[in-house]
Amino acid sequence: MEYISSTLGNLLHQTAFFNLTVGNYVMIAVACFFLYLAIRHGFEPLLLLPIAFGMLLVNIYPDIMLHAEDSANGVGGLLYYFYILDEYAILPSLIFMGVGAMTDFGPLIANPRSFLLGAAAQFGIFAAYFGAIALGFNGKAAAAISIIGGADGPTSIFLAGKLGQTGLMGPIAVAAYSYMALVPVIQPPVMKLLTTKKERQIKMAQLRPVSKLERILFPIVVTIVVSLILPTTAPLVGMLMLGNLFKESGVVRQLTETASNALMYIVVILLGTSVGATTSAEAFLNWSTIKIVGLGLAAFIFGTAAGVLFGKLMCVLTHGKVNPLIGSAGVSAVPMAARVSQKVGSEADPTNFLLMHAMGPNVAGVIGTAVAAGTFMAIYGVF
Repeated sequence: MEYISSTLGNLLHQTAFFNLTVGNYVMIAVACFFLYLAIRHGFEPLLLLPIAFGMLLVNIYPDIMLHAEDSANGVGGLLYYFYILDEYAILPSLIFMGVGAMTDFGPLIANPRSFLLGAAAQFGIFAAYFGAIALGFNGKAAAAISIIGGADGPTSIFLAGKLGQTGLMGPIAVAAYSYMALVPVIQPPVMKLLTTKKERQIKMAQLRPVSKLERILFPIVVTIVVSLILPTTAPLVGMLMLGNLFKESGVVRQLTETASNALMYIVVILLGTSVGATTSAEAFLNWSTIKIVGLGLAAFIFGTAAGVLFGKLMCVLTHGKVNPLIGSAGVSAVPMAARVSQKVGSEADPTNFLLMHAMGPNVAGVIGTAVAAGTFMAIYGVF
C-alpha cells in the first residue's frame, strides 16, 4: 500500500500543475488566443499556428527549450536545437529563398518607381530605432527592435542574432510575426484615414509585359549591386534572389518546387515553433517586452502611413495615375500587404484591381528591409 501511495505521489508531483506560475498560465492563455486567431480567422496560420504552439509547449514544459550547457547530461531540449538554427541565421535565410521562389518580381520590374514606395515604408523602421533609444534600449537592441516596423519576421530574427540580441529575439520575433498576421486589421484604418474615397477609386494603367530576359537579369543584378554596397545583406538578399532565379530561369523546376513548397514549409515549422518557444513567462512578461510590442505596433503604423503618404505624393506628381493605397504594401508582409491594398481599393470601387500594382512596392519592401538590416550591421561593425 505504501508503494502504491508513493508511486501515485511521485506521478502526481511530476505533473506540470505543481511547477506552473501565474505567468505560465497567462502565456498559455495568450497562446490559445493566437491559435484561435490562426484557426478561426485565418490570420497568417502558417506562421501564427506553430508560433502559438511553441509558446504553449514551453510554458507547460520549460525543459523543451533547455540549453545543452545547462543540462545535467549535456543534451538540450528539442526546440533548443531548432532555435540554434535561428541564432545562426540559417532558417531566416532559407525562408527568404522560399519567398523568392514563390514571388513574382515582374510588377517591380515593370514599374521601378515601386522601389520608392518600398523605401518610404521603411520609415517605420527608423522611427522605431530612435523611439527604442529614447525608451532606454542600447543601440544594437534598438536596431534589432526597429526591424519590426518592416513587418518582416525573418529579417528581425536575422538581425537580432547578428547583433547579439538573442535575449530579445523571442519578443522581437513574436511581435514581428504577430503584426504580419494582423496586417488586415491594422492597415485598413490607417489607409482610409490618410486617403479620400476619390483617391482610393483611382484605377492604374495595366503594367507593361516583362520579358524573360529581364526576369532572369533582375535577381542577378540586384544581388551584385546590393551585395557590393552592403555585403552583410548577402545572406538575405542573396537567398531571396537565388530563389527567384530558380523560378525565372525555367531550368530547375525541381529546385523551384522544393524551395517554394517542401523546404519552405519545413523551415516554417522549425522557425515558428522555436520562436514561440522563446516566450516563456520569465522571458516574455516584463517591461522590455511591453516596450518592444508597443514600439513594433507604432513602427508598423508609421511605415504604413509613410508608404501611403508617399503614394499620395506620387499621385500628385503623376497627375492622378498612382493610387496611394499601393504605398501601404511597401512593408514586407508578402503578399498579405498587397492583398490588403487590393481589398481596400475594391471596397471603394469593386472594379478596381490593384493587386499586381501593389506587389511592386511589396517586393521592394522586402529588399528594403534587408538593406535596412544590412545598414544597421554596417553601423555597428557586424559582419
